[in-house]
Amino acid sequence: MTRAERDLNEITETLSSALVDNNVKAAARTIASISTADAATVLERLGTKQRAVAYRLLPKDDALDVFESLDPVVQSEIVGGLRNEEVSRLFAELDPDDRVWLVDELPAKVAGRLLSGLPASERRLTASILGYPKDSIGRRMSPEYVSAHADFTVDEALVKVRRLAGQAETVYTIPVVDSSRKVVGVVELKDLLIADGAAEVSTVMVEPEMVAATDGDEDAARRLSDLGFLAMPVVDSEARLVGIFTIDDAARILEYEESQDRARQGGTEDLRRPYLSTPVFSIARSRVIWLLVLAVGASLTVQVLSAFEATLAQVTVLSLFVPLLIGTGGNTGNQAATTVTRALALGDVHSGDVARVAGREVRVGFLLGLLL
Repeated sequence: MTRAERDLNEITETLSSALVDNNVKAAARTIASISTADAATVLERLGTKQRAVAYRLLPKDDALDVFESLDPVVQSEIVGGLRNEEVSRLFAELDPDDRVWLVDELPAKVAGRLLSGLPASERRLTASILGYPKDSIGRRMSPEYVSAHADFTVDEALVKVRRLAGQAETVYTIPVVDSSRKVVGVVELKDLLIADGAAEVSTVMVEPEMVAATDGDEDAARRLSDLGFLAMPVVDSEARLVGIFTIDDAARILEYEESQDRARQGGTEDLRRPYLSTPVFSIARSRVIWLLVLAVGASLTVQVLSAFEATLAQVTVLSLFVPLLIGTGGNTGNQAATTVTRALALGDVHSGDVARVAGREVRVGFLLGLLL
């Protein structure tokens, strides 16, 4: 355990003890003494009731940053422990895309009440994202962006960037549109800053890499990550600009998807929240289905052994090799499952490649058998 981890454990225990003793002042001092990143980690390690109380003790300037750092499931639990006016204010302060992550975890009645309490402009922005299917990039994009027209001068574009920078998700990548809002290019802020102020944006922009709002969020996240861009325009079916997709949202999606893949490789379902904040029943439920599946597989082994029962009775020493064979078979299956799951996650293979993958794994299995 590193020193930083020991310090966080001590802070968590100190905060938890203060909350158990109802020593609000000590708890407030403890949580105010750490960074927002550490505060998010400590909150995730507390129980549900203690977490809501501790969150309310955060300095007002830090509360929103800490809330945005938490997993959406943990956010929804905190919302349940706050007063209505606190929840409404917090909900309104979130960016529209972060708001949608939270809405997906809240009960429909609570989500509807919070949405109806938003200012009209924020409600429109949030509703525009909620209109897209789940797991689509439209659901994860930000509708708050700065765009420029191709016939703008560089100086005009920079004036617009300065005016809207405080409201936009990012200004480092600026979509360039024509009169009908169709994306015709992309320009980086750095290129605008070093260009001649009288030049048209069309002379500075480059060919756009875009993603459709209905595309899958994981595919879009991997594409953005592979391209190494900070952001990409999101367009509708007619190539009109509807939002911006940023690298931080891509990293968040990939982290979620990869945690699911890793969990399934280990024979469980993803907990979707930090381990220490997950109820014991939820942990058991995430494992039991896979255990039943594995038990069915083990029953096949029993059937094979029963077929050779007479042989085993005659040559007892053969039974000593049964655990070795079972263990080697399990290890081989785990290797195949891990390799194929990883290939699926990276997009190297797809559901239509079932026959090709099965054929390759059969050949690999025979080859491994011969080598062993």
